[in-house]
Amino acid sequence: MSKVWQIAIVKDRSKPMLGLHGLHTAFRGLPNVEAVALVDANTDELPLKLAQTRAKRHYATLEDMLACESPDIVVLCSRHPGDHLEQIRLVAEKGCHIYCEKPVSVLLEEADEVARIVEATGIKLALAHPARHDPAFRTMKRMIEAGDIGTHLSALGRGKCDHRGGGEDLIVLGTHILDLMTFFFGTPESVMAEVCVGGRLATLSDKVKTVEPVGPALGDEVFATFQFPGSLRGIFESRRGLLKPNRPTPHMGLCVMGTEGTLSLRFDDGARQPLLVSRQVGFPETITRFEKVALTEDRTIPGAEPLDYTLCGQPDVPSAPWFLEANRFAAWDLMRAIDENRQPLSNIENARTVVEMIQGIYAAHLSRSTVDFPLTCRRHPLEV
Repeated sequence: MSKVWQIAIVKDRSKPMLGLHGLHTAFRGLPNVEAVALVDANTDELPLKLAQTRAKRHYATLEDMLACESPDIVVLCSRHPGDHLEQIRLVAEKGCHIYCEKPVSVLLEEADEVARIVEATGIKLALAHPARHDPAFRTMKRMIEAGDIGTHLSALGRGKCDHRGGGEDLIVLGTHILDLMTFFFGTPESVMAEVCVGGRLATLSDKVKTVEPVGPALGDEVFATFQFPGSLRGIFESRRGLLKPNRPTPHMGLCVMGTEGTLSLRFDDGARQPLLVSRQVGFPETITRFEKVALTEDRTIPGAEPLDYTLCGQPDVPSAPWFLEANRFAAWDLMRAIDENRQPLSNIENARTVVEMIQGIYAAHLSRSTVDFPLTCRRHPLEV
């Protein structure tokens, strides 16, 4: 008889959050999976929430659930990074594996502690960086590695650039873009950066009051250049207010330029954006023709139910179907990683690298110098 995977979901709707990736539905419909528990301090619409997750039982706290249940995997849905360390500690002490919302933390010292917990307990921890599991971004990676655009020279990534543009955008959405850069190009070697507010260089007194409790942030403009192996430069940019309601085309995404062409893909939670390629040689401003790249899904999950696309657009589930699809493959990858005793595709090491990249941006800006990785000082530069 096949193993039945017991899944518990921690999704506390007593804490207001702007939006989530739908992690609470990631394991739904996978073979031999049973959702045994939902943890939520808010009991409003509880039957609906239990139905959406297919959870059998409800608990008000994580501690109560762990006292009564022995799940194989616990899904931590909070998008507030300050929630994660203590939740991870409690779950790991019980020997449960984890699927966790990004970022793992905004503090490198906390990310270091999570890495120690994972190593000491032997659990597998996967982070919700869904682009690693999306066929469009996976195809983009394959094309880069196959030399379809020649030698890759530089990459330009942007956050959403909405009302949170700058420091908060760097944490909340830039996390995805920085993780994609490491997915494509490896661990960065150094960073240079400028952080501005009102058109001038930001100082520590310009720390941002964030919309959500996402930790220390600075500035309404962030511009950073990372040096990756092979002399590739990765640029990250976020500017507040670029996204206009009457022009909703997403700024968020990644463009990779090579000696023989350019690849571009927007990151959109409202609709799937096409992977575009130009075979013309030159800088982006000289390129006039892009074409769509055909995508083929070559992965299967034996025994899985068909995805329920009616979930798209439901509370805390993005409208874009690719999130639902990517979450399922992320959950399946975690299950396989446990069985095969390997690291998940999105794991604590690359999640910690993203936290280090964010802190590196602030360290480079405040020191007005190039900063090398790994960072010697693990404390957050805005809190030193």
